[in-house]
Parts: sequence; C-alpha cells; structure tokens
Amino acid sequence: MTQPHTIDAKGKSIGRVATEAASVLMGKTSPLFQRNKVADVQVVVENASKSAIAPNKMKEVRVKAYSGYPGGLKERTLAHVIEKKGFSEVFIHAISRMIPRNRLHKERMKRLTIKD
Repeated sequence: MTQPHTIDAKGKSIGRVATEAASVLMGKTSPLFQRNKVADVQVVVENASKSAIAPNKMKEVRVKAYSGYPGGLKERTLAHVIEKKGFSEVFIHAISRMIPRNRLHKERMKRLTIKD
C-alpha cells in the first residue's frame, strides 16, 4: 500500500519543491530506505501554477531537450514551455533530472502526480 506524500508548491521555487519530491521518490525519507528498491510512496505536488518564479527567469532560463539525432537539441525559454505544456512539464523535467538514471528511474517517476 502506497503512502501519499503531498507537497504544496504555493510560494516556493521550482528547485525547492523538486529536491523535496526527488528525495521522497528515492525513499530517502523512509526508515526502510534501500538504494536498490523503489520506495512505496506516492508523491503529489499541489498548486504548481502558484509557485514562485522570478519574471527575469521566465526569459533567461533555457529548458533543453535532445531528440538523440544530430542537430536535435532544442532550447526553449521557461515561459515558452509553461505556455505550451503548463507548469507540470517544468516540474516533471526538474524532478526527473534529480533522480538517478538507472533501471528504477521510470518506476519512480510513475509515482509522481502534479496538480495545477
């Protein structure tokens, strides 16, 4: 049975919320922490659209996506990503980069829910 862990993003920066969510998803907050197991926790990030983002960061911060093909690197501003895909995409990208890239990565990311 999975334990729900709720994080309220209202007034917090993306990085602060992402580090907390990544830590819980990896199981570091549990007394039963095992590096080679997926933690039995469901993480819910609420009020993602009310997070604190400085106006200058909306224009300056670049979100990179690489398709794997030559010339496939796409850089977009934070404002463009939020406009096209919403705040949830920014949080997913930040949290995904904080979780180790191994066989457990996909399984851990499935346990993440983001609500605007």
